[in-house]
Amino acid sequence: MTPQTATAHEPRAVSILGLGAMGSALAAALLDRGHIPTVWNRGPDRGAGLVERGAHRAGTVAEAVRRSELIVTCLLRYASVRETLDPVAEELRGRTLVDLTTTTPDEARELGAWAAAHGIDYLNGAILATPPMIGAPGAQLFVSGPSAVHERSRPVLEAWAEIVYDGADPGAASLIDLAMLAAMYQMFAGLLHGAAMVASAGVRATDFAARAVPFVAAMVPHFAGDAAVIDGGDYTVPGQQSLHFSDLSDIIRASDQAGANSSTIRAVQALIAEQVALGFGDEGMARIYESLRRPEAGGDEAAEAVA
Repeated sequence: MTPQTATAHEPRAVSILGLGAMGSALAAALLDRGHIPTVWNRGPDRGAGLVERGAHRAGTVAEAVRRSELIVTCLLRYASVRETLDPVAEELRGRTLVDLTTTTPDEARELGAWAAAHGIDYLNGAILATPPMIGAPGAQLFVSGPSAVHERSRPVLEAWAEIVYDGADPGAASLIDLAMLAAMYQMFAGLLHGAAMVASAGVRATDFAARAVPFVAAMVPHFAGDAAVIDGGDYTVPGQQSLHFSDLSDIIRASDQAGANSSTIRAVQALIAEQVALGFGDEGMARIYESLRRPEAGGDEAAEAVA
């Protein structure tokens, strides 16, 4: 069967490889928009509800690829993508591959090089949403790869989320996605650390969160100010709290005394101490960006200072 193509205003034939919670949500949203998904999953027990709604079930990956011009992978990890696609490289030739599997930037670039070598158009995508958010306001999809491929695929991708195009580098969407998740998970870790500390006084986590959330929310707007300082390269801009006054030793001691694991806050203290040891103690807290971006000499001494 030759690939089915359509204009931006017509239903598209799209094949979804992987029917976990996210892959199933992607297929369901396509059905909601009038597109015609073909679905494949390694285990055949998933996707019955999608088939009942009109999706085609493919018995093999090759069959799924042959049914559509646009192939979407949403699998467990990068190794799963290669294991699934390598045997059907020739069937994919001339088609478009959009990989929505969570990968590192280098893995995304490697897949892009593999696709180019086999005559496959390729986009890397990163979904910033939970499965229930797919197709609803608030969901975002970062994509990167050739602009022409992005424009051609966009009418389908918009069934899932607001599209943010991050340029031609195939690894860009993955990099930005994982960087945002790095910030998110460290924020969550901080909340959990605080809850572990106050548990020693019998304070429930829900009560702690009720007090911590408004405070953290009030701090979040400061992200933009710190970002402006970083981009300006001047960490002496007035209004910043200096590194000398950002010593976290009291927090570490209180955490240890409460029997909580202080490793996360010690990591931040080590970054502060490193910059102080390098002679930047009078500069602002945003200065630790330099240690995160490009660790400099003196890190070992700084780590010893807070050990």
